[in-house]
Amino acid sequence: MTVSLVRSSPSPLGSSAIDGARALSAIFAASADRLDSSAEFPHENIRLLQQAGLVALTAPVELGGRGAGLSEAADIIRLIARGEPSTALILIMQYINLATLPGSRWPVGLLRRVISDAAEKGALINALRVEPELGTPIRGGLPATTASRTTDGWSISGRKIYSTAIEGLTWAIVWARTDEEHPRVGGFLVPVASPGFRVEKTWNPLGMRATGSHDAVLEDVRIPLDHAVDIRLPAEWDGRSEGQAGWFGVLPGALYTGVAEAARDWLVHFLQNRVPSNLGKPLSAVPRIQQAVGEIEELLAVNRRLLSSIARDIDEGQPVTISEAGLIKVVTTENAILAVEKALKLSGNHGISRNNPLERHHRDVLCGRIHSPQEDTVRTGAGKLALGL
Repeated sequence: MTVSLVRSSPSPLGSSAIDGARALSAIFAASADRLDSSAEFPHENIRLLQQAGLVALTAPVELGGRGAGLSEAADIIRLIARGEPSTALILIMQYINLATLPGSRWPVGLLRRVISDAAEKGALINALRVEPELGTPIRGGLPATTASRTTDGWSISGRKIYSTAIEGLTWAIVWARTDEEHPRVGGFLVPVASPGFRVEKTWNPLGMRATGSHDAVLEDVRIPLDHAVDIRLPAEWDGRSEGQAGWFGVLPGALYTGVAEAARDWLVHFLQNRVPSNLGKPLSAVPRIQQAVGEIEELLAVNRRLLSSIARDIDEGQPVTISEAGLIKVVTTENAILAVEKALKLSGNHGISRNNPLERHHRDVLCGRIHSPQEDTVRTGAGKLALGL
């Protein structure tokens, strides 16, 4: 059953949400280096986001959320990412789920419970889909994680990898197959505190180190019958819906644009204050340097305009194809990576020193290529569409 969405533009928080995100971004930046070094989960950041009313920002108003659309969500993600991007990625998954699940086939009672938990307690939710053998389901294939019928519900067993925010989740939407003669596949809503659900700390990446994307291991995890929130025959699934694809296209681009803006800010401060003895004036006074910084500004300005345009279209109900949403994600993340690489080139040894945040920004922004949809699938799909295949 679907729930009609009530969204305001802007949300009831209005400009205060943006102001709050900007203030929190500065706070998060102060601990970003420590979180990167330790790879610990940003519990305090999530607590502050909840305190500011930003955890349930995109949930419908009638379900206790703030009713924000994609435009506002993208602005907030970009601002949070300038301070601490792992926190922003956790928030992306929260925002996408709370915004799109009301249009799903979920039982209304469970939907209200999940969103109420987010609005009142700051509870986090995310989908656990990727597996060691399967990879991401977007590329096809059935999961090894299996749901078996019990007398009063389901028993779920399997392993999920790259489970973003698993250390902080209250709810997990586990992608699994049934053990029926004709298997169905889909989402099973699992409380992370359930017996048999455990986390193996395996996450040790190059960048985005504080997302807590460890392995989730489920061993005979029991859930009620109605927690099979959306299971279908494999042929009935056709990837993400256009609405969800739009959010997945815009929000990662906003995140990595925020990382690139943080890199630009550090570079500008460095160039304004670096005075080589042979030059006798700041590097910022050199025309060649000014042009190079202008190239970075060009990339960031294009990103902001692209993201703003497609987010506004989606908020206004204008159709955006899955192909176009994927291309926006690819273009904006690649622009962000190029902007940070240009900043590294301008700063020399200072930029690659672990004593400066630019090195961390570079590691973080490179992770933009990993998130689905990825470059090869997006461009192949767009090419087939153009060729009529």
